[in-house]
Amino acid sequence: MDISEVTKRAGLPASTLRYYEKRGLIASVGPQGARRRFAPGVLDQLALIALGQAAGLSLDEIQSMLSPAGPPNIDRRLLSAKADEIDATIKQLRAVSRGLRHAAACPAPSHAECPTFQGMLQAAASGALDRQRLGRKLRPTGAGS
Repeated sequence: MDISEVTKRAGLPASTLRYYEKRGLIASVGPQGARRRFAPGVLDQLALIALGQAAGLSLDEIQSMLSPAGPPNIDRRLLSAKADEIDATIKQLRAVSRGLRHAAACPAPSHAECPTFQGMLQAAASGALDRQRLGRKLRPTGAGS
């Protein structure tokens, strides 16, 4: 397939294909300098790259799993660690969402008088929300919820 057909079928601009080729994620076939041509398997490689990026993997991490010839070498430990990271992010976002919903409906006369809202502020100020997302242990903030 020539580069224009790959761009149509993959939904990617030619510049992205050239960049991926330069990075070693995909390879064109045929002589250098001629119009780029790709084997049909490039579409599977591009799908794996898209899936990896959707999961938050870096191009270097994705490249380590791709093989120019043959099936990909999937790093199961890396995928498991990435899934754990995503789960931690979901947990953190759910906690933030619950806190925002509480703040929106809180019966306290002001948010300054709401222990739950004050606890959220302290957690945010101390960086606890970011540490929670990264899966690290939280330091006690001294605030009740």
